[in-house]
Amino acid sequence: MGKNVLVIEDEPNIIEAISFILSRDGWSVATHSNGHDAVGVVQNAMPDLVILDVMLPGKTGYDILRELRSEDATQGLPVLMLTAKGQVKDREMAERAGASRFMTKPFSNAEVLDAVRELVTG
Repeated sequence: MGKNVLVIEDEPNIIEAISFILSRDGWSVATHSNGHDAVGVVQNAMPDLVILDVMLPGKTGYDILRELRSEDATQGLPVLMLTAKGQVKDREMAERAGASRFMTKPFSNAEVLDAVRELVTG
């Protein structure tokens, strides 16, 4: 299994933090920051893992995830969802949409690294 991750997030500080953490751990990190064409970007890149923000311009992370889960090629792709809203209903919506894992912001560097490693290596 490779170590390619696609971060779909629109907050530059979060993109920078996650990119730094994962690059330092040997991951190849690509980023994208809007929901409009996120599904196409995932399908073209075919990363080993997607880190997906819930609140994006153009389309929500939930909608993007539902689209990814409806396609054969991306049905089993590990997706770590990030949100600033950590209420139970947000977690339930992420689970229903097909999230592999759910994490609330702010998060620790160790949390992100552990989740990514676990999702890709099983």
